[in-house]
Amino acid sequence: MISEITGDILLSTAAAIAHGVAPRDHFDSGLALSLREHWPAMYKDFRHYCQHHHPEPGGLWAWGGTDGTRLIALFTQDPAPHDHGHPGRARVESVNHALRELRRHVQAERYPSLALPRLATGVGGLEWSQVLPLLEHHLGDLELPVYVYTTYRAGIAGEP
Repeated sequence: MISEITGDILLSTAAAIAHGVAPRDHFDSGLALSLREHWPAMYKDFRHYCQHHHPEPGGLWAWGGTDGTRLIALFTQDPAPHDHGHPGRARVESVNHALRELRRHVQAERYPSLALPRLATGVGGLEWSQVLPLLEHHLGDLELPVYVYTTYRAGIAGEP
């Protein structure tokens, strides 16, 4: 079941937080920057993963912190050319594939709940009207709460 939330996704009590990035992303803006600041070890592990595995748009990378935090990077954007500059924009096809992979991952790991932002609509540049139907298709019938943080409010955990 998908619920729209107003609040700060970093204060979510969901078992895992998924967010969109580009392969080799620098996490230097938006939610990615906040995640990098809160969990610097995650960013270091992400960079190591990208250097050794060369991920492509449409996949995902999952990270687990020693504090029980579970973060899932969805590769929704095209990578920056040659690891320099800003990442490319998100593509609907990449979001579709990444959400399909997210569904598989969430079911395999048996997460009791999941939180996401308005995926691929910030730095990614897509319209929410393009992404929401994909989200509903891939995650809408999961037997766990899926919290989509549609409106950011700093310092507020949010309620469904």
